[in-house]
Amino acid sequence: METTRVRFQDPRIELAHGAGGKASRRLIEGLLVPYLANEALAELGDAAYVEIPGTQGLRLALTGDSFVVKPLRFPGGSIGALSVHGTVNDLAVAGARPLALVATWIVEAGLPTDVLEQEVEAMAEAARNAGVDVVGGDTKVVEHGKADGLYITTAGIGVVDPRVTLSAASVRPGDQILLSGPIGDHGITVLLARGELDLEADLVSDTRPLWPLVAAMIETAGPGIRWMRDPTRGGVATALNELARQARVAVMLDEEAIPVRPAVRGACEILGLDPLHIANEGQFVAVVAPEHAEAALEALQGMPGGEDAARIGEIGSDPAGVVLARSSFGGTRVVDMLVGDPLPRIC
Repeated sequence: METTRVRFQDPRIELAHGAGGKASRRLIEGLLVPYLANEALAELGDAAYVEIPGTQGLRLALTGDSFVVKPLRFPGGSIGALSVHGTVNDLAVAGARPLALVATWIVEAGLPTDVLEQEVEAMAEAARNAGVDVVGGDTKVVEHGKADGLYITTAGIGVVDPRVTLSAASVRPGDQILLSGPIGDHGITVLLARGELDLEADLVSDTRPLWPLVAAMIETAGPGIRWMRDPTRGGVATALNELARQARVAVMLDEEAIPVRPAVRGACEILGLDPLHIANEGQFVAVVAPEHAEAALEALQGMPGGEDAARIGEIGSDPAGVVLARSSFGGTRVVDMLVGDPLPRIC
């Protein structure tokens, strides 16, 4: 394959390059994409689409992910469950019903066998709950001190619902922005589980499969759904900044409408963090045509776990490529994408 000149100039890879923010975009767009460029990569979404020849338009969605969360277990979840949920959710927000996964375990020598067994059991339970099978994989063992106990890498495949065609290119001014529920639960839960801060909060991770919520919205408003993302690393702010840049639109958020639990908001205030930048593992953000927005929101709110879904903003035309948040006092602020991540190793 002919390659273009690599524009990535950083002399070495740092933690920030894996955090989902500006440094990650530089790495992906400046080094990886120039070598691997093809039509499927152009969108840089959570999953790639592959049309199967001779099937009258049947499309599959493919995705891959890796999980290095620390600690391995945290309130509401663990690396085993997270590896399933993170993968099936990338498929779900591509409009695809998840079908199957493969998984690779990178195990550090010396890991207690019962810890590995707990995570395999957690993965199996999460897969059953998500309606998928783990159909293959691989296991590698590395030297003691090389893998923080356990890393998991996954790949997933799903069938795209023909009623949706999702792309940043289809987003238009006037479209409505919907959020499936409260943000920041996962990131703050994992941070507190590390025990490095003298803070306590009654929080659990939001990790869960999203397909039931997405399917309900497709059933009600499929043709009107323009774009979806699950805002994991970098949070809602990063997902919407990527959209604003790709679609060349403005994103205007109503800050008061964004659901945030008091414990998350309090922890963020103490730590100087913005909930919009905190990782989520069980929420998604969607852009929906205005004439379908109310039906889509009602569908989400009518599903178990979707009761707190909200309309949080609107797509505008100017200033293109920018995300703005409007406060209850009428002022606005720019919501930028961070260079790195204030909470590394969160998924």
